[in-house]
Amino acid sequence: MEETPGLDAGTKRPALARKRQALILDRVREQGAVRVADLVRALGVSDMTIRRDLELLQDRGLIEKVHGGAAAIEGSSRFEPGFTVKSSLMQSEKSVIAVSAVSMVAPGTAIAISGGTTTYALARRLIDVPGLTVLTNSVPVADVLYRDGRPDQTVILSGGVRTPSDALVGPFAVEVIRSLHVDTVFMGSHGMDYRAGFTTPNILEAETNRALIEASRRLVVLADHTKWGMIGISSVARLGDADTVVTDSGLDLAARSQLAAAVRRLMLVDVATGDVQTFERGDGQSAGPLKLGERA
Repeated sequence: MEETPGLDAGTKRPALARKRQALILDRVREQGAVRVADLVRALGVSDMTIRRDLELLQDRGLIEKVHGGAAAIEGSSRFEPGFTVKSSLMQSEKSVIAVSAVSMVAPGTAIAISGGTTTYALARRLIDVPGLTVLTNSVPVADVLYRDGRPDQTVILSGGVRTPSDALVGPFAVEVIRSLHVDTVFMGSHGMDYRAGFTTPNILEAETNRALIEASRRLVVLADHTKWGMIGISSVARLGDADTVVTDSGLDLAARSQLAAAVRRLMLVDVATGDVQTFERGDGQSAGPLKLGERA
């Protein structure tokens, strides 16, 4: 018989080892790292029990043990940090990408917004755009538009199973999305690669994002330069499926060339100046700088 297990907060009954390990794994994915001492307090089990759980999760290739705790395996194609962790990364880049993307949203249109922290940055800047209908599978996106948006905006939250990045995915989300049609989908991306395309570490999220793409007339991908070269376990779309990719000027020259050749339009936003440089497919030539706030 297993030694004193943790308590389930909802039922006050002993939690099975499998459930306890699932809770540990969820916390690692959401926070990026956890401490043994914190897990002992949260789950009400011994230090030795937690360390055995971490050993088992490491043996399965799900986490990496570190001194005093465990961390997510960042190089893994299944690594998916939580929304709070991702929100703290590349904040300046996400901000200028979002401001540039706002110029692509016309009043009175229907758009879709996928889960992600860059798309959330966009949503925060849509609160003053009149007459929008917004379909989203992102809980934070829906929340900011419900809370701060205009009364003439309509927000449709897909429903579904919640991921560490606060996106709603799965068959229910797909069914809702497939019943609707929008002008443009603004999609975040865990990774983008010349061969693998746009990818995610969550298989259900890939299916849901594909449904968003199919429901729209135009795909716009918002991704900062650190996403280049990252490959998640599941492909969402090819680079060539994107009408536009909006990224920042930190993207290296080789990646710029590959993206410009693959997508119809590449927009590079200078983090320091706010200028936007555009490249049309295959010509490798700049269409000229735009100041943020101008219509793209």
